[in-house]
Amino acid sequence: MSGKVVLRGGLKFTSLADLFQIIGGNNSTGMLRINTQNTPDPGIIYFVSGNPVNASEGDLQGLEAIYALFGRTDGDFEFTEGTVSVEQVIRKGRMEIVLDALRMIDDGVIKKDMPQDTQETPIEQPDKGMGTKKQGAFVIKGPVVDYFYILDEEQFSDGKTIVKEGTHGKWIWVLLEGIVKVSKETRKGPLPILHLGEGCYIGTFTSLLFHDYARSASVSALGDVRLGLLDTQRLAGEFYTLPNEFRGMLASLDRRLKNTTNRAVDLALKKKGFSLPPKGLEIVIPSGSKKREAYIITEGTAYLIRKTPDGHFPLLELEKNDFFGSVPFMDSNQEPKSAAVVAKNDLKVRKLNIPELKTAHDGLSTTFKGMISNICTCISYTTNLAELFSRKK
Repeated sequence: MSGKVVLRGGLKFTSLADLFQIIGGNNSTGMLRINTQNTPDPGIIYFVSGNPVNASEGDLQGLEAIYALFGRTDGDFEFTEGTVSVEQVIRKGRMEIVLDALRMIDDGVIKKDMPQDTQETPIEQPDKGMGTKKQGAFVIKGPVVDYFYILDEEQFSDGKTIVKEGTHGKWIWVLLEGIVKVSKETRKGPLPILHLGEGCYIGTFTSLLFHDYARSASVSALGDVRLGLLDTQRLAGEFYTLPNEFRGMLASLDRRLKNTTNRAVDLALKKKGFSLPPKGLEIVIPSGSKKREAYIITEGTAYLIRKTPDGHFPLLELEKNDFFGSVPFMDSNQEPKSAAVVAKNDLKVRKLNIPELKTAHDGLSTTFKGMISNICTCISYTTNLAELFSRKK
């Protein structure tokens, strides 16, 4: 393909997981080429609007090729931005692929070609119980930071609490340097949920609304951290120029992250959580559906059902003013790619105008788009965490 090389470097310093986040966070279209000394042919991954659509690695194609490429840790890469004209054979979202690949590496399914002198720095990572384990943990990262929205910078030393669960505050930060840990308080003590790195945001769209807002999780520094305090007045001005339905979707995204996190905590504590109605449920959107449609619930309740190796389990309840379906700029590793939507026949919805919403999204600032991408990535991670805790021991 023809195009311009916009990113190049070494896998020792930028992992394939990080590259997926960089390319995805910027909604880039193009070809990622990976070269290593141990393999004669380069590995190729094609991206469209930040999501992988096809790949090759030796005799492997598609998703199998991508998983194999996650084993390469000693080589060079370059990303060429430009039009992609290959068949789309990969349907999974980028974050689901990343998290599945990292789990396969942990399980020994994917072998890493890491040099002997390379070691990963261990930090805390949730395990299958309530504790933590030491390993090279996955850190969520965001797109390039737009300094135009930053009012001030703040420093936090290792272990310092940045946000306390249950307290009130409307500040929103972007991570400029370092890593923070997000955790939930439980009867058994704090449960680590995820780690956020450079380009990620602390705070949600609910912070932009004119009412009290209680923090739903605690955030603390892992090592020294530098944060950029965002101009919430400027962000609120941008928020209120959006169509009503778009603003409602952002509020629904906030609820999704909160409820998916709470679901993961319930499963970690062996709590049953909500129950599906015993009968009368019908499939509204099947898992894997290719339909580009989305809806707002006006009456009734819908449920997200997640498919796992142990069968299906109920992930979330969706209620009035929540949205569901396929929204091209909101890939959260849930429906329709990785979950089904079911409901009773009393569910009432209103169809969303996706082209109109996409036009509004395209006109947003880099910072606002980054916040949307970040919350979708966090939903992806907590969804996989809930699935992990749901598995039978």
